[in-house]
Amino acid sequence: MSNKIILDTDPGIDDAMAILFAEANPDITLVALTTVYGNATIANGTRNALYLKEKFDCKYDVAMGTDKPLVRPPVGPTVFVHGESGFGDLSVPEPKHATVDPRPAFQYMIDTIHANPGEITLVAIGPLTNLALALQADPSITSLVKQVVVMGGAFGENGHRGNVTPYAEANIHDDPHAADSVFGADWPVVIIGLDVTQQSVFTASYLDDLKEKAGETGEFIWDVSRYYLRFYANRLGYEGCHVHDPSAIAYVINPELFTTRSGPVRVVTDGPAEGLTLQKFEQQRFPIDDWADRRAQQVGIAVDSDALLDLYRTSIIGYQQDKE
Repeated sequence: MSNKIILDTDPGIDDAMAILFAEANPDITLVALTTVYGNATIANGTRNALYLKEKFDCKYDVAMGTDKPLVRPPVGPTVFVHGESGFGDLSVPEPKHATVDPRPAFQYMIDTIHANPGEITLVAIGPLTNLALALQADPSITSLVKQVVVMGGAFGENGHRGNVTPYAEANIHDDPHAADSVFGADWPVVIIGLDVTQQSVFTASYLDDLKEKAGETGEFIWDVSRYYLRFYANRLGYEGCHVHDPSAIAYVINPELFTTRSGPVRVVTDGPAEGLTLQKFEQQRFPIDDWADRRAQQVGIAVDSDALLDLYRTSIIGYQQDKE
């Protein structure tokens, strides 16, 4: 049975890769994109979501979310990674026909979850502010959602700790208070962080192959990735890019690609370690233990990278073939 997802996204380059993956794979029904600040401004990110809807004739709704974190000052868009527009070198026009749902993203989530009890998976690949706002407005959604899958965080597994500070991943650092709220809520959360997303790489040759074999879809992924690959080459010496946001979609399609570890999660919300994610996975209870009364969540600690890359490739190529 197809997984119905609401994809909460800050549409930058790897978000576009994830959106097309979700649209392409037959095991997912992409109900909506809810947008949030992060890789791009909320205006640019929402325009990017509408652009993809029109370009690929997608049926998903688009609901605009918040433009700022719950508490901390905004960090600002990550222009040095995703470009001024969020889509690197691409200049994305204003939509011709696609429109934004009148409800704010958090209310769209609440309404859709109530209309589809037990069926909606929330997949968050940007800062978690929209999800936290939904929890604040209607805590009952925790018993109605199927699951929550988050691309974010870093727990030190496989040598991966942070990408915007020595110990913080960008999505969590952008709104640590929201992340701590989402991870502590009484709903099932799977956290797909740098521990596994940095284990998989879209190499330059992999993206070249998609361009050759996946028609218009592969060409778009190749085009939007040029700016991203320059960042990786200049900053990290890579000829490729990590598979961040698409990994969350891969988990929804096939959880068996990942090994997870169970335990409650806390997020540091201020100071030099702001955005640090910490999971307690021992059973021992300590005299001072702010993890003990929180729900155990799942954290990805290993991934079958070859199978993930094959799943992405076959999904995108098959999607393009179905369109032709």
